Amino acid sequence: MRGRVQGRDGRRLRDDRADEPPARDRRHDAPRARGGRDDDPRARDAEARSRHEHGDGASRRAPAGGSRQERERAAGRRAGDGARSTRGGDVPPPRSPWRRPPAPPRPPRPPLVLRLGNPRRRINIGLIGMTFVLSIFAGRLIQMQGLDSKVYEAAAADQRQHVETIPAKRGSITDVNGHDLAVTVEARELSIDPSKITKPDVRAKVTKALAQQLGKSEQDIAAKLARTDTRYQRLATDVDPVVASRLQQAGIPALSAKKTYRRLYPAGDLAGSIIGFVGDEGKGLVGVEGASDKLLAGRDGQQRVETGRDGQRIPMTSSQRTAPVDGRDIRLTIDRDIQWAAQKSIGDQVRESGADSGTVIVMDVRTAQIVAMANAPELDLGNWRSAPASSQINKAAADVFEPGSTNKVITAAAALEAGAATPDTVFQVPDRIRCYDQVLHDAHAHGTESMTFRQAMAESSNVATVMAARKIGSARLYGMLKAFGFGSRPGGGVPGAEAGLLPDYKKWSGSQSCTIAYGQGVSVTALQMASVYQTIANGGVRIEPRIVAGTTDATGKFVPAPESKRTRVVSETTAKEITTMLESAVGEEGTGHLAAIPGYRVAGKTGTANRYDASLGRYDGYTASFVGFAPADKPSLVVLSVLQNPKKGHFGGELAAPVFKDVMTFAIKSKKIPATGSTVPPVRTRAGE
Repeated sequence: MRGRVQGRDGRRLRDDRADEPPARDRRHDAPRARGGRDDDPRARDAEARSRHEHGDGASRRAPAGGSRQERERAAGRRAGDGARSTRGGDVPPPRSPWRRPPAPPRPPRPPLVLRLGNPRRRINIGLIGMTFVLSIFAGRLIQMQGLDSKVYEAAAADQRQHVETIPAKRGSITDVNGHDLAVTVEARELSIDPSKITKPDVRAKVTKALAQQLGKSEQDIAAKLARTDTRYQRLATDVDPVVASRLQQAGIPALSAKKTYRRLYPAGDLAGSIIGFVGDEGKGLVGVEGASDKLLAGRDGQQRVETGRDGQRIPMTSSQRTAPVDGRDIRLTIDRDIQWAAQKSIGDQVRESGADSGTVIVMDVRTAQIVAMANAPELDLGNWRSAPASSQINKAAADVFEPGSTNKVITAAAALEAGAATPDTVFQVPDRIRCYDQVLHDAHAHGTESMTFRQAMAESSNVATVMAARKIGSARLYGMLKAFGFGSRPGGGVPGAEAGLLPDYKKWSGSQSCTIAYGQGVSVTALQMASVYQTIANGGVRIEPRIVAGTTDATGKFVPAPESKRTRVVSETTAKEITTMLESAVGEEGTGHLAAIPGYRVAGKTGTANRYDASLGRYDGYTASFVGFAPADKPSLVVLSVLQNPKKGHFGGELAAPVFKDVMTFAIKSKKIPATGSTVPPVRTRAGE
């Protein structure tokens, strides 16, 4: 029906076409696509309530066109619709087909939903990050394993490999007959890891045990054990294997023992200053030990091993080993028995006379080999650490002194060689003589006497010696002193040998040209003076003194030392003439009669010289000496004895001659040197004879 319909309340109703929504409204009312917002029941309910309460907004709008009357009527209808709506009428207002379609209702705000994003994106980002990190590791790995592999390989090898020293066995030192004077025996080097001993009570027990067994103070051991920040402390280097085994069996924690060697001196102080000693580091310091250290020490070996963190060797790993080369043995010319007799005799005399020191040298005439070289006091090799430094010096070869009258044989040799005098030449000898600004005296006052040169030598006249020296001049005397070895260092391997002091004759003072003739103003060593008398006893041929008889080679075979240099100093005739003069000095009227040995012919000379004290800077005290050889007609041995600064007496004939006699007597018996059986030939001693 298209006609108007009047409602129950008398109002006009819209035609039936108005009940149908426009096409646009129907389009909006149509169900939304599946999955849209209108499918939500809560949204549809909210939209329905909104329409019921407010009506269709589009029906309330005035048409855009039409007459004024029509607009008024439309407004009236809207007012009526509002009234009905307020009263709760059932019939919705009619809709005009020419009205604008209502706007779609605003949808309600959807509930907040947490959206995590696309999982594929997250996976891709993670993979990129992991790839970057792995690329860093891969680059570092390529650098270490490829580019720098050699560097790291070398560093790892250095950390893993350790070089152990294999000590070489030090060579022995023996006397001329092969008796041991210095030997090397097996020992142990003990070390400990202080970091493993942290408990105070355990440390105290370990300290006490180590100190008792090693012979060290508890303070020293405790100081080493207190170094808990270190893992290595060396306790001792020359421990007896028995002691080391005892300590290891005692269960001392972290104690290690390493095989090594230690030096022993079986003879104690016998030839101590000659032999010398080896320090804690295994190096020879003085004496033969120091002078021949390279020969004796040999060459240490090495072993390269691989160890772990705890220092233990890694099994089944390669190792490189260089074998050590043991040191060579040295055989000295020293005779152990004669050395003992010389040390005893000079030691006794030093104590009895109150001397500062003393020296004895025994030398073979034909070879110049040193048979004995004794010093008093002597160095005790078993306790060298506490010995004074002065006892470590080989005084027989190192101490210089003014020889005194023992030097007169050189003046006599120069005069005889020059033909300026003979043993029978007579001198008118007063007891004093002026030499420039000095007045020189004989040892004893006497009137002017007629003396033969032989008598002057026997009585040790200073004045007669000066008179003979004036016949030859300073230049000739200086040349003879040089020929006998003064001013030069002896060879032959004698440790600590010094050259002495011989000033050039052009620098001699006026008085020195006289005093040097009888041994004052020139300084020598005991070894140099013994060499002078060896030259006279050997027929005028000087042989360089030596103390090394030979060494062993790599196979242990003995190799003799090369022969010493030989130099003719004076003629054999001069040497024999001086020998007769020296025999007179040991005769009953000579100053050296206390040196005479029954059954043997002895030639020798006393010496008594003023002693220069360097610490005081002046002459103070005396040097007493005697040197000679026997048998005089067939010389075999030379013996020299010297005492420095004796307090009970000072003449060489009184103090040194008895030492010569004791040592020479023992030596000729030890070497079984027979007496020649000859007697001293008659010679002219005094001028009136």
